[in-house]
Amino acid sequence: MFNADKLNEISNKIKEVVNNSPLGDTEKNIHALLKSVFTKMELVTREEFDVQTEVLRNTREKLEALEKKLSELAAQTK
Repeated sequence: MFNADKLNEISNKIKEVVNNSPLGDTEKNIHALLKSVFTKMELVTREEFDVQTEVLRNTREKLEALEKKLSELAAQTK
């Protein structure tokens, strides 16, 4: 039976071989490819979406306040 240290040593050797082989670059290449595709599709992260949603909400509130103020000024000039 193998002991835990021997299993860890074998596991580490396998990881080292994979990382030093073309297989180690595969994950990086796939990640780069997906990132490129998502950029071309103009997709954004959830964080970016949430930030833009908050900006839009604040802009709408300001617009509504300005519309209300404009209505009040228009009513005063009548």
